[in-house]
Amino acid sequence: MLSIYIVLSTFLGIIFLPVGAALALGRKKYRGRTLQRLGLTLHTCLSEGRKQKNRGPIIWIHALSVGEVTSALPLVRGLRKEYPDAILYFSTTTRTGLHTAEQLSGPFVDAVFFAPFDFFFSVQRFINLLHPSLFILVETDFWPGWLLQLNRKKIPCMLINGRFSQQSMTRYLRFGFLFKPMFDCFQLLSLQTAQDMENLQKLGIAETKIKSLGNLKFDARPGNNSPTTQSIHRSDLGISGPGPVLVCGSTHKGEEELLFAAWKTIQRKSHVPYLSLVVAPRDIDRVAAIEQLARKAGLSTARRSNNQVIKADVYILDTIGELAACYLLADIAFIGGSLVPAGGHNPVEAAIAEIPVLFGPHMEDFAEISHDLIAAGGAARDISGDELADRVIQLLLDEKKSRVIGKAARNFVLTNQGVVNNHLREVKRLLASRPQQGNG
Repeated sequence: MLSIYIVLSTFLGIIFLPVGAALALGRKKYRGRTLQRLGLTLHTCLSEGRKQKNRGPIIWIHALSVGEVTSALPLVRGLRKEYPDAILYFSTTTRTGLHTAEQLSGPFVDAVFFAPFDFFFSVQRFINLLHPSLFILVETDFWPGWLLQLNRKKIPCMLINGRFSQQSMTRYLRFGFLFKPMFDCFQLLSLQTAQDMENLQKLGIAETKIKSLGNLKFDARPGNNSPTTQSIHRSDLGISGPGPVLVCGSTHKGEEELLFAAWKTIQRKSHVPYLSLVVAPRDIDRVAAIEQLARKAGLSTARRSNNQVIKADVYILDTIGELAACYLLADIAFIGGSLVPAGGHNPVEAAIAEIPVLFGPHMEDFAEISHDLIAAGGAARDISGDELADRVIQLLLDEKKSRVIGKAARNFVLTNQGVVNNHLREVKRLLASRPQQGNG
């Protein structure tokens, strides 16, 4: 069935070529991305450093977007330390993912680039140029043709931090005859939850391939949230007031209206001076729409990108790679994508900042980790928009309780660390399973 998929994708790729060329020539926004994903300009961004690194393995890491990129960072640092002579390539699918990878992983990798379209000729060109010894996929973004070509070249494939939405897994199980061959291309599937492991076994994937190596986000570098550091971050991010900060991270469409209504209630009822609200949308292209919603709610806004000292009701984080810093200056965190049915986001980045973590009822994509964080006493969930204001006010007025919850959140992360070493052991095993190759 995968062979049929490759034939169809090749046919579609041939049809797409004129469209891609038109996009590349007509719109600067798409030009570099389209040509690179077709494999036509990939060679221009490959590091000259590969000529000096002829003894180590070539490892290709792929992460879909911002969240997956940040998940991969602990492993990227570990790989560079364990294999100093390795060539590390990092691909991503989205523009924001690329910018995040360049900013955060740049010192550790040899090149960052857009991933190929799942057309036979594009994937083949990528593989021929990169000559990977190992392919590592982070969390999600499964492309059958891509995986099949890697498998046919006998390049080991490893899934890390794997996760599946309920909708995706239902589709995989229903059409197992299509998707089982795709997952069989992996030599190792490391998953975040026991439920995902069980579902892959139901799909017929060999148990020997399925493991739980732990969530890599637990090994993110713990931040320093001392008062001095908080002050520095406030200054860097333009927040001048000394009062408490609520950071709403990775918000989705439909949530900001609820958050702004809750914020007006918090301002009115808490009587806490110098309150600051930071909203970090998942999609920064929505900033103008969010500003309009704020104005409609009677709230003024300021953008981080304007480098303004905040004198507004709502501070919008419209930059990439600064959410972790915002959590460090926060007193309370809210995890977006959870008030609306978007599956939520990983709460670990907020928990390590030693602050209470709040989220709504829709944490389906991170059900196990959010459940464990609640059990550890570091978070509260199933909060509706109306309840959010009351919960925030309670935490603002009871600083002792807030500190206890924050410490529990951070301890939850610290006690689950050591995950990178588990992954490095598997990387070593998979690299040993394939003969060492030259860099071509």
